[in-house]
Amino acid sequence: QVQLVESGGGLVQAGGSLSLSCAASGRLSISAMGWSRQAPGKQRELVAVIRPDGSTNYADFVKGRFTISQNKARNTVYLRMNSLSPGDPAVYYCKVMATYGDHWGQGTQVTVSS
Repeated sequence: QVQLVESGGGLVQAGGSLSLSCAASGRLSISAMGWSRQAPGKQRELVAVIRPDGSTNYADFVKGRFTISQNKARNTVYLRMNSLSPGDPAVYYCKVMATYGDHWGQGTQVTVSS
């Protein structure tokens, strides 16, 4: 059984930083790992993706502020979020894209105070 355990998140002042992590366990053949977010009343949107070869993609609204990284040996993906703004608060979800299907984390809340 595949499990994703997220950690990090919380409350930060505008301009501050937070880090998220997501550890996947179970039998996985991972093709990519990533983060998405969903704010109240809005659709879930992709934030960043990283592939086993280290290649990454970022949504335009986080480029230059967020950094995705991974520890392949531990099936763990990280998201470092800098310069957080009032537009960033949301529930952030980890996603693992694997050969036999995709898996989502439980979500972690990120709140930014002005």
